[in-house]
Amino acid sequence: MDITLLMAELALQLGVIIFAVRICGKLAAKIGIPSVLGELLSGVLIGPHALGGIPLPGFPQGFCPLGGGEAAGNAEFVSEVAQSITVSPELYTISVIASIVLLFASGLETDIKLFLRYSVAGVFIGLGGAAASFFFGAWTAISLLGGSFASPEVLFLGILSTATSVGITARILSDKKKMDSPEGVTILASAVFDDVLGIIILAITLGVIGIMGGGAGNTVDSIGLSKEIAFIAFKAFAIWLGFTALGLIFSKQLAKFLKLFKNPYDFSILALGIALLLAGFFEKQGLALIIGAYIAGLSLSSTDIAPIIQEKLKGLYDFFVPIFFCVMGMMVDLSEIAKPSVLLFGFIYSVTAILAKLIGCGGPALLLGFNRRGALRIGMGMVPRGEVALIIAGLGLASGILDAKLFGVVILMTFITTLAAPPLLNMSLEIKGKGTIKEPLKGDSVEAVWDFHSPEITNLVVNKLFQAFREEGFFVQTMSMEDSVFHVRKDNIALIIDRDDTSLSITAAEADMPYIKTEVYETIVGLEESLQKLKETFNPKVLKQELAEIKPSNKSQNDDDLLSIIKASSIKLDLVGQTKEAIIKELLQILDDQGLLDDSALVLQDVLDREKIASTGMQHGIALPHGKTEGVSRMVAALGISRNGIDFESLDGEKTNIFVLLVSPKRTAEPHVRFLAAISKLLGDEMTRKQLLNADSPEEAAVLLRRG
Repeated sequence: MDITLLMAELALQLGVIIFAVRICGKLAAKIGIPSVLGELLSGVLIGPHALGGIPLPGFPQGFCPLGGGEAAGNAEFVSEVAQSITVSPELYTISVIASIVLLFASGLETDIKLFLRYSVAGVFIGLGGAAASFFFGAWTAISLLGGSFASPEVLFLGILSTATSVGITARILSDKKKMDSPEGVTILASAVFDDVLGIIILAITLGVIGIMGGGAGNTVDSIGLSKEIAFIAFKAFAIWLGFTALGLIFSKQLAKFLKLFKNPYDFSILALGIALLLAGFFEKQGLALIIGAYIAGLSLSSTDIAPIIQEKLKGLYDFFVPIFFCVMGMMVDLSEIAKPSVLLFGFIYSVTAILAKLIGCGGPALLLGFNRRGALRIGMGMVPRGEVALIIAGLGLASGILDAKLFGVVILMTFITTLAAPPLLNMSLEIKGKGTIKEPLKGDSVEAVWDFHSPEITNLVVNKLFQAFREEGFFVQTMSMEDSVFHVRKDNIALIIDRDDTSLSITAAEADMPYIKTEVYETIVGLEESLQKLKETFNPKVLKQELAEIKPSNKSQNDDDLLSIIKASSIKLDLVGQTKEAIIKELLQILDDQGLLDDSALVLQDVLDREKIASTGMQHGIALPHGKTEGVSRMVAALGISRNGIDFESLDGEKTNIFVLLVSPKRTAEPHVRFLAAISKLLGDEMTRKQLLNADSPEEAAVLLRRG
């Protein structure tokens, strides 16, 4: 097939995948399941075994045919990978790059200091969980497949059972305010060791399978490991350990080299380049690409540029990683996974995977100062499998170690453990009582909270504080835009900033808190000085007067679009209120009667609070009361006429007759100020004002707003 046609098909496939993963991910999150499962399901849906294999005009074998269809069949060279998987080699290659990005990011997120601080508990619990999972997984495979413990497929199913996806657990712990509890910290530390141990086992197993020739059904000599196998296992472990040690030892020098490129985007891309180099090297040594990528991330995880690399590569991560999950789903053979034998195998494998973590992690926890309640929470927290398991499964499928049936079993296990973990962990956290035998020692992290009683002031302080930290050489990373959580770090100083509408909290080591409080104090003093200068330089009344005196000009199409939110149903020509507050309540009632307000009391309070800052009474009988509030989900407006007029504290001291009320949501982008400018421009025309005052019906008034 012509190369241009190959690229055209790849572009079309990627386009479909991008839309599929976003839509399915959003739908999954909406119904309360992890979005990653939605992305995986999107691949099952559009894969060659489902919609992707349906013949279409221009695509006789479907837009995503088995193995790439004619594209793969007509190629002069078809790789082994292309023969083992059900998607095109080009699409699989992109998923491999995505797996490198994913494991590099996982390495960057690894908290080495946390691991070392809680290394005793982390080592024993992580080791117990990994060992129990490996043997439970392998034992299940032997029981249901037959063969020996040394069969490649048995070894792979053992490895696949060890992986822990702690992201879901971390989210639940955060929501329950249990992240810094003894159980929470132990789970996170154990997960670090669990992942590291899983990578080591994978490296050794791949080395061993490599000299056996791979493929399902091959077994090692029943007498034991030969000298050659022992050497390969030692070599694999030595390569992993050597590169990990070198990376951690020279991490600061590596970061210093990357920072020579100044621009954060430049050194972040180069950091990913290091991950690609290590990934290629490890693959050449008979190990897995992902091991090298993980070590690259792990090496930089303790440096001050790790958070900024994560932030700058977030776009790449958000693009590539969902594609990886989708491609994994596309390789699921629905005809195989629907077979009773596969469903039964998958269910048993999933149950043993859950029990393995409960026993393997909960058991050692009982010996390390936790009671049964705490051990149960730790075991539940280690249950979810996810990204790493899918990557390893993809490697097994591509190398021929796993067939379509076993790949389906792994997908089922990933689904079941990921779906089961949140409710199980939530139930264990709901059990009242501490999880430790002794009263837990208070950690050295402390929290400081400042309440500013105003979203605007809070926003000013946070932005100014970030600027101050950056001037001190700190990196500021957005951990969650939705929840407004930020990670600020430099060298060995790290803090978490969490802000809501009116307050700011900072969590950091107790030894660093004096510096942090000083920085906040200096920030507030600097803002106070700036505001004082602003008051001395600018007079709001003068600015308001200048705004009111702007001469009306021709309306634009944008003005019409903005003003169209005032419907005839939102217009009242006979307001009866005699005070400012009464008029505002009357206008809000119009909107509330139409179901346009989510919380009318909150909207009223926010509009009145804005009115206290400065009256919105203009001149020529116009008032524009407005505010931003959490009480609405979209921008809405109402117009009212008071024939006799009331005192609205207008600029010219005259009574006000025409009132336009506008309210917009705080957290959603809406053209709030543009609407105010458009209505001011319209009502600045004397003829338009007279026509509105003389309108006989709301419908006539609505037409006047459009006609202007």
